[in-house]
Amino acid sequence: MSQIQVTGNQIQAPENQPLLQQNPETPKYVNELTTLNLGPTHPATHGIFQNVLTMDGEKIVSGVPTIGYIHRAFEKIAEHRPFYQLTTLTDRMNYCSSPINNMGWHMTVEKLLGITVPKRAQYIRVIAMELARIADHLICNSILGVDSGAYTGFLYFFQEREKIYEIYEEICGARLTTNMGRIGGMERDLSDTALAKLKKWVEEFPPVMKEFEKMFNKNRIFRDRTEGVGPLTPERALNYGFTGPNLRAAGVDYDVRVMNPYSSYEDFEFDIPVGTTGDTYDRFMVRNEEIWQSLRIIQQAIDKLPEGRYFADAPEYYLPPKKEVYRSMEALIYHFKIIMGEIEAPVGEVYHSVEGGNGELGFYLVSDGGRTPYRLHFRRPSFIYYQAYPEMCIGTTLSDAIVIMSSLNVIAGELDA
Repeated sequence: MSQIQVTGNQIQAPENQPLLQQNPETPKYVNELTTLNLGPTHPATHGIFQNVLTMDGEKIVSGVPTIGYIHRAFEKIAEHRPFYQLTTLTDRMNYCSSPINNMGWHMTVEKLLGITVPKRAQYIRVIAMELARIADHLICNSILGVDSGAYTGFLYFFQEREKIYEIYEEICGARLTTNMGRIGGMERDLSDTALAKLKKWVEEFPPVMKEFEKMFNKNRIFRDRTEGVGPLTPERALNYGFTGPNLRAAGVDYDVRVMNPYSSYEDFEFDIPVGTTGDTYDRFMVRNEEIWQSLRIIQQAIDKLPEGRYFADAPEYYLPPKKEVYRSMEALIYHFKIIMGEIEAPVGEVYHSVEGGNGELGFYLVSDGGRTPYRLHFRRPSFIYYQAYPEMCIGTTLSDAIVIMSSLNVIAGELDA
C-alpha cells in the first residue's frame, strides 16, 4: 500500500503511482486542504482560544494553537501588588477550582516567610481544596458528556456544584472567585452551619455520583466516542510535562499530594487512580475515581478535624480579625500596614506546588526584600496541555477534536494568565 505525502496545501501521490491515472494531464492531487478556525468562540473551545486546523475533508492533518485572547498579565501585575492582594489574581486562573489556587499561593508565601500554619487550618484547607477538586471534575466530565451528545449528566452535576458553592459561601462568603483563606491560615473558622452543610452533602452526593456513572461508564455511544480517541503514551505525556489526571490517565501515578505532601495530606488515606491507554475515556474514568477519593479525604478530615486556632501567630502578615481592629491599637496598626502593603518580605526564592484540579499548579516566587514580588511565575497545567493538543488531534475527525479538548480540561483563564 503506497503512502500519500502532504506538501504545502495539496495532497500528492508518489510519482510512481499517481492517484488519478485515467488522464495523463490530470494534476497529481486529489483535493485541496481546508483551513478551519476552531475557536476562539466560547463555549465551542471551552474558552477564548483558537486552533487553526488544516483539514482533509473530516480528517485533521495539522493544527496550530494560538492564545492571547484573554491575556491579563497577572505575572506582571504581581510585581506591583502587595503579597496580600495577589490572592484575587490566583482564583481568576482556574476559576473552576478557585480555592486550590488561593491555598497554593498562600502556602508559597508562607514558605518564603517561614510561617507554620496550625493543624486545624491545614485540615480546613484540605476540605476546601478537595471540594474544589470535585467541583472541577464535575464540570470537566459533565461537559465531556455534553460534547458527545449527552446533556442529562450535566444537569445532574450542576445541581451538585451549586451545593458546593453554597458551602463555599458559608466558609468565605464567595462562590466562584472565592478569595478564600489568608496568608497564615483561614480568614474565619469552619462554622457550625458550614460543617452541617458539608456533612449533609458528603452523605447525599454518592447516589448522584453513582447515577452519573451508570449513564456514562458503560454507555456504548459514549464509549465509541471516547475510547481510543486522543491517546497519549506515558513517554509523550512526560515529555510535554503533563501532570494531574491527564498524566495519570496515561499510566503514570504522579500526584503532588503524595510525592510532596503539604497541608497535612500525609495524614489521609487515599488511592491514586491511573489509566492504561491515556485516551479520552481513561481521562474521564480517572477523574470519576478521583471524585470518590476526594470524598474519602473530606470524610477523614471531618472526622479528625483538630481543635485549636485556625491561623498562625504571625501578626505582621496575618490580617487581624475586624473585632480586634476596633478595640486594639496594635491590631489596627497591623491591619493598616498589611492592607496598604507596607509589610516587607525577606529576600528569598521559593517554589511551591499543589495538586490543582487539572494538574500541578506551581508558584515560583522571587523576593528582593521589598513589599511586592520581584518576580512571580505561575506553572499553569492548561498551558502545557494545550501544546500537546494539535498532536493528539492529528488523524482524528473534527468531532473527535472537540471531545479531546473536553477531556484535557483546558481552562482559558489559566491557559492565558
